Amino acid sequence: MARLAQTAGLTEIQQEILSTVKTFVDKEIIPHATALEHADTYPQDIVDGMKEMGLFGLTIPEEFGGLGESLLTYALVVEQIARGWMSVSGVINTHFIVAHMITHHGTDEQKQKYLPQMALGETRGSFSMSEPDLGSDVAAIKTKAVQDGDDFVIDGAKMWLTNGGTSTLTAVLVKTDEGAEKPYQNLTCFLVEKPVGYGEVAPGLIVPGKIDKMGYKGVDTTEMVFKGHRVPADRILGGKRGGGFAQMMDGVEVGRVNVAARACGISIRAFELAVEYAQQRSTFGKPIAQHQAIAFKLAEMATKVEAAHLMMVNAARLKDSGERFDVESGMAKLIASEYCAEVTQESFRIHGGYGYSKEYEIERLMREAPFLLIGEGTSEIQKTIISRGLLKEYKLR
Repeated sequence: MARLAQTAGLTEIQQEILSTVKTFVDKEIIPHATALEHADTYPQDIVDGMKEMGLFGLTIPEEFGGLGESLLTYALVVEQIARGWMSVSGVINTHFIVAHMITHHGTDEQKQKYLPQMALGETRGSFSMSEPDLGSDVAAIKTKAVQDGDDFVIDGAKMWLTNGGTSTLTAVLVKTDEGAEKPYQNLTCFLVEKPVGYGEVAPGLIVPGKIDKMGYKGVDTTEMVFKGHRVPADRILGGKRGGGFAQMMDGVEVGRVNVAARACGISIRAFELAVEYAQQRSTFGKPIAQHQAIAFKLAEMATKVEAAHLMMVNAARLKDSGERFDVESGMAKLIASEYCAEVTQESFRIHGGYGYSKEYEIERLMREAPFLLIGEGTSEIQKTIISRGLLKEYKLR
């Protein structure tokens, strides 16, 4: 039997990319992740290494300087990076979503302006829908953009921006038209340029500072406050006022595959740690892996790792084929994140008291796994998406 989470039908190029990334993770991420995470230090050296490998342009079309790879390739790369340290995958996740949105919805001018620099990792992307008073209720967005000549003036506050301080291009969903027939029709996505840093980084644009989190450390998570910040009209994504909801939902759907891949990566690492420790630790005269109670835990963990990986791969392949995949991406995100929490906790239990020590890697994974239950929509949101899709498909005739 092969090791867990193998993917059939990959091309030689995909296999080569994944082999290179796995080697990078094993040598450059895993040995340093715990120290960097405990210090909440931004992994600049690791990020520079990813830039050198071209990972920031992995899915950007070749005509704009990227590698032009599929969502499946990207998801498998993310799985490996999250296996090393989930925060590092967060560095490229929002960047990828913004690049995807510009590639599929941007004007020709926007593609020419942003994608080549994004492929190099010189322009770094972040995005925001959430606000301090709302999460997944996108229709309730309060941040407004009011047209003033050739510009729009934005006022309001956005929340939970991964890479909010280190990014230089943020896709922001705001309200523009009060009189729209349906709430989601009055939302517009703006491409907001900004420098790296905190405080008032541009006139009327404030990034207050990093939010202190239980896990998901190293990568910066921030608010973004707009106080009369002016944005030219040509920064509307696709030049389409009122089209922001559909554009952002497209980005979030591929983001759900990304979160599923991250959950798979953490699950794989939690299983690796558990199966290794269970063969080293002995009780009552034999390794604990030979006790049925532990052996059964390992069997259940491995099955969950495999199931989550297969659903994540299926969702990515559906998207790459051009099929609708909102239900499948929701299912993949739901099962991968829930199984991740369960597998990580079982690994923690197998470690016993040592699992509670900061010297052991599983302690970090225990703080990272819960984020995936809420990132890109909670499990309850996924169940809402899945059930609506199922009822539509199986509607009584």
